[in-house]
Amino acid sequence: MTGIRSIVLRAWLLLAGGVMEAVAQATTPAQPPLTREQAQRQVLQRARQLTTDGAQPLVARPLVLPDTARTFSLADLLTYVTLRHPIARQAGLQPERARQEIRFARGVLDPTVASKYYGKTFGGKEYFHDWDTQLRVPVWYGLDVKAGFERGVGPYVNPENYTAPTGLSYLGLSVPLAQGLLIDERRAAVRQAQALQGLAEAERRSALNKLVLQAAKDYWDWSLSYQRQELLRQNVELADIRFRAIRERVRLGDLAAIDSVEALTELQNRLATLSQARVQWRNATLLLSNYLWDEQQQPRELPAAVRPQRLPGPADWRALPPDTVAALARLAQQIHPDLQKSRAKLNQLGIERRLLSNKLLPKLSIDYNLLQAGQPFSPEKNASLRGTYLQNNYKLGVSFAYPLLLRQERAKLQLNRIKLVETELDIQQDTREIQTNVRAVANDWEALREQLRLQEQVVQNAERLRQGEQIRFENGESSVFLINSREASLISARVKLVELQAKYAQTQATLGWAAGGPEPEQEP
Repeated sequence: MTGIRSIVLRAWLLLAGGVMEAVAQATTPAQPPLTREQAQRQVLQRARQLTTDGAQPLVARPLVLPDTARTFSLADLLTYVTLRHPIARQAGLQPERARQEIRFARGVLDPTVASKYYGKTFGGKEYFHDWDTQLRVPVWYGLDVKAGFERGVGPYVNPENYTAPTGLSYLGLSVPLAQGLLIDERRAAVRQAQALQGLAEAERRSALNKLVLQAAKDYWDWSLSYQRQELLRQNVELADIRFRAIRERVRLGDLAAIDSVEALTELQNRLATLSQARVQWRNATLLLSNYLWDEQQQPRELPAAVRPQRLPGPADWRALPPDTVAALARLAQQIHPDLQKSRAKLNQLGIERRLLSNKLLPKLSIDYNLLQAGQPFSPEKNASLRGTYLQNNYKLGVSFAYPLLLRQERAKLQLNRIKLVETELDIQQDTREIQTNVRAVANDWEALREQLRLQEQVVQNAERLRQGEQIRFENGESSVFLINSREASLISARVKLVELQAKYAQTQATLGWAAGGPEPEQEP
C-alpha cells in the first residue's frame, strides 16, 4: 500500500507542475518503502511549497508564445489592408475617377463633324437640294475654327442657301469679343475637373487613413485580449495548484477544511473570468479577420495558430522630441486630407467666380467665313489672298446680347462669394481643430507614459504585498482569503498595465492619423 500511495502522490505532483526528487526516489523499487509518517511529511512539505511559490510565474515568467505559433504582426495586417481591403481598393478608384472627369470635361473641345441634307421632289419635279457639311474645331482660347462645304441647287431653293452647281467651300472663325473671351464654360469645366483631381486624391487618403487607423486600433485590441487571456490563464493555473495543495494539507490535518472551500471558490471565480476572456479573444479575432482578403477578393480567416506581436514594453515608452508637436502641426497644414479637400473646393469656387464675373459682360461674337467656289479640294479657281478677293468672297456675322438687369448673374456671383467665405472659414476652423487634435494626442502620449511607469510600480508593489502575505500565511499569521485578495489585486494591476500598453500603442497610431497620415508620395 505504501508503494501505491507513493505512485499516486508522484502523479499528483506532476499535474501540479513539479516533481520532487524525494518522492521520485520513493517510487524506485531498489529503495526501502517510506513509512506513513515520512510520506505525509514529504507531501506536506511539497504542498506548503506549492502554496507559497506557486504564484511566482504570474509576474516573473514572461508571456512566451509556443514554438509552433506564428506571429501576425501589425505590419502584416496593414499590408493586407492597404492592398486588398475593399475600402482601400474603393479609395484607390478615386484618382482614376478624377482622370475620367478631366477626360469628360475635355470632351467639349473635341472636333465635331455635322452634315445635313434636305431635298424635295414632287410630281416628278425637283424643287431643291440643300446640303451642308461642316467640321468644327473648338480652340482652348474660346474661338472655334470651322471648315465646310455647302451646296444648294434647284428652282425653289432658298436664295440664302443657293450656290453654284459645283458647291461652295468655306473656312472660317467664330470669335467671342466680350463674354467668353478670357474664360468660358468649356475652360471652366476643364479647370474644375483638374481641381477635382486634387479633391479625389484627398478623399482617397482620407478614406485610407481612417481604415488604417481603425485596423491598427482593432489589432491592438486583439493583442490586448490575448495578453489578458494569458494572464488570466496563468492565474487559473495558480489557483488550481494552490487548491490541490491546500486540499492535501487539509487532508493531512495541517489546515482547516474551510480553507479548501475558500481555495475552490477562488478557482471557480477565476475560471469564470477566464471563460469571459476567451470569448473576448475569439470575438477580437473575428473582428480582425474582417480586414483580411485574398487576391480574389474572398474573405479570409485568421488561422488558430497565429498570435499577435507583443504590446509596447518599457523600452518603447519613449518621450516625444521637443519640436515634434510643432513639426506635426506644420505637416498637418500641408498634407491633411480635410484641408486638401477644402483647398480643392476653394479652387473650384475660384474658377466658378471667374466664370460668373465674365457673365456680367455682354455677349458679342463675330463669325467670318472665307468662301471659295467648288469643292474643298477641287476649287473652280484658286483663292488669292491679295487684291480684292477677301473683300468679295466672305460671309460675315456679328451677334450681340445683353440682359439689362443682370439679376441672375449678380445673384449667382453673390452666392459664389458666400460659398467662398464659408469655405475659407471652414479651412480656418479645420486648421484649428487639427492643430488642437495633434496637441491633444501628444498630451495623451505623455500622460500614458507617466501612467505606464506608475502602473509598473503598482504591479511591483502588488507583487511584494502578495509575497509578504504568503510569508505571513506560512507563519500562521494570515489566511487563504487574504492571499487570494492580494493575488486578485496583483492580476488586476497586471491587466490594467496591459490595457495601458494597448492604449499607448493606439495613441501612437492616432498621432500619425491626427497629422494627416503618411506624407503622400510625389509623382516623378
